[in-house]
This record gives sequence, C-alpha cells and structure tokens, in this order.
Amino acid sequence: MTIRIEALTFDALIGILDFERLEPQRVRIDAEIGYTYRGDYIDYAEAAELIKTLIREGRFGLLEDALEALKKGMKARFPLIETLTLRIAKPDILSDCTVTLEASYKF
Repeated sequence: MTIRIEALTFDALIGILDFERLEPQRVRIDAEIGYTYRGDYIDYAEAAELIKTLIREGRFGLLEDALEALKKGMKARFPLIETLTLRIAKPDILSDCTVTLEASYKF
C-alpha cells in the first residue's frame, strides 16, 4: 500500500537567513508512505498532523535537518512504514521559483 499526502501546506519557521528566523513562512510537504497491509494500517490524517507538528516544533535551519527529523519521527510513530519519500518546498523564498528538497528512505 502507498499513502500519498500531497501539498500539505502550512506556515513554519524554517531557514537560515535572518528574516526566515523571524516570521513563519509557507512550506509545502509531500509524503509517500509505503507499507504492507496485513490488517494494521497507517492513519493518514494522523500522519499529516504529525508532519505539521514535527516541522512547526523543530524550527529548523536547514531543510536537510527537517527531512531527517521527519524520517525519524514518522518511523517512530508508524513502525509499519517500509519506504518513505518526503519533499519539502518553500514556494515563497525566491521570487521566480519554488525551492524543493526530496529524500527517499527504505527501512
């Protein structure tokens, strides 16, 4: 089974530039969660809320650190996860594009 959480959008403090540390900015997260269904399941609403909580509470400087924290937090909360692909985007950081970082993990 694969759960896709697409375009989960919210405000968070994330980034290393001075102005990014002062005001929350819009971030967009995509997650692809792979697991084998054997009666137990992963609650996608709970997964989406966990993503928002981890990013908001983490107040990360680097997107790389945010993705690593999501990987650890998601796997700890949902041990059924076998594969996880995460994308974090900052759509407003540059005036002419969206910046996105992606990582894929196998457990």
